[in-house]
Amino acid sequence: MGQELQCRLQYQQRTLAGKAYLETEYLLFRGEERLKIALKDLTAVQTDGGLLKIEFPGGPAALELGKAAEKWAQKILHPPTRAGKLGLKPGLAVRLAGQFDAGFLEELRGCAMGEKGRADIVFFRAEATLDLARVVKLKSWLKPAGALWVVYPKGVPAIREIEVLEAGRAAGLKDTKVASFSATQTALRFVIPVAER
Repeated sequence: MGQELQCRLQYQQRTLAGKAYLETEYLLFRGEERLKIALKDLTAVQTDGGLLKIEFPGGPAALELGKAAEKWAQKILHPPTRAGKLGLKPGLAVRLAGQFDAGFLEELRGCAMGEKGRADIVFFRAEATLDLARVVKLKSWLKPAGALWVVYPKGVPAIREIEVLEAGRAAGLKDTKVASFSATQTALRFVIPVAER
């Protein structure tokens, strides 16, 4: 989700200044003290006059977020789906390069899957740095306003984010978004620069 905001945290009869971060799987507060709460551990989420009130096994706590409190509550209670984060919509032309799990293939139902022709979205599964040589060819699979998502393992030495970024940029693409693809994989989106479409 990638939201962050300077705020104050009310926790254990104290008020602490710092910054709150709302991520896909957790809520983090960094300041005078650090508090990290997995979203799956939240037992209650509500707003009250600019406060985001949360309950969890070590809680309760409240973040003074002002106008953003309601927005954060909605994102916690109704997190975006993977398909939503990746821009998948019925009718889009999609192509795959590499192996993807059955769960992801199920999410592609409603999209026009093809093995030829240009696509609105191309998903490329890269396991190691050497795989990234394919990015140049995959660029040719894109419609002018299409997107190439490079999906790669998180935190492994075989392939690093900087190598993915460099491969996309070397192919003349612009990186525009990063998203968590799964618990073990990250997805990085590239597009053709507007001036070249």
